[in-house]
Amino acid sequence: MSYLASNLRFLRKQKNITQNDLADQLDVQRTMISAYEDGRSEPKLATLQKLGDILGVGVEELLEHDIEKLGRKAIQNRGINILTIAADDSDKENITLVGQKASAGYLNGFADPEYMETLPQFHLPNLSRQATYRAFELSGDSMLPLVPGTIVIGGYVDQLKQIKSGKTYVLVTQTEGVVYKRVFNYLEENGKLFLVSDNEHYKPYEVRGEHVLEIWEAKAFISTDFPNPGDKKKPLTLDDLGEMIRDIHADLRKIKG
Repeated sequence: MSYLASNLRFLRKQKNITQNDLADQLDVQRTMISAYEDGRSEPKLATLQKLGDILGVGVEELLEHDIEKLGRKAIQNRGINILTIAADDSDKENITLVGQKASAGYLNGFADPEYMETLPQFHLPNLSRQATYRAFELSGDSMLPLVPGTIVIGGYVDQLKQIKSGKTYVLVTQTEGVVYKRVFNYLEENGKLFLVSDNEHYKPYEVRGEHVLEIWEAKAFISTDFPNPGDKKKPLTLDDLGEMIRDIHADLRKIKG
């Protein structure tokens, strides 16, 4: 099934481009744009590539991915899914560490091999070799009991729809930067992700799917902050998670209201 018509219409309106403007950029008649959006005609490959450049999306995604419903695919670099990885001399993948100070630069350099080579790299045993991993140093106390300076190891997720509600992820976003949160997936309902802090003093907030650049599911963490037996924290139970979800739905109803 081709999503060209719906994607073209959705992205054009999202970028506030009129059919006339798009027709002028493609050097075609406005009626041809209308025909593309109604599904009565499909552009040739060269025109598709121009459309991708104008709308900031790859040809494959434009044709095969329901952008309005599922949001943009992660890792967009002029429409091509690129994940820059580091390897040692034996061709074994390294884990690249994105420190607190490197977070801002990472937003612009995550797809640049030269930039990625400047970041620290290391190996960690006991992780599955079936995934690619990246490490992120936490700042702030929004995800207690993980304290600032804790390093979260994330496994790469290449599709937004693979996000499982209630699990924790590192998200690289255009609007919020690099954040580590408990994520609830409402892409099918409203095209958004709901981000919740484990520290109850921080308010949850929403991020649109198309603003997500990378997704890393938390798999492990490294911390020099040893737990104090006198400060044992109650583990999160299913009842706790259910109550959290009910609170989130209540917040969503308030937002929609």
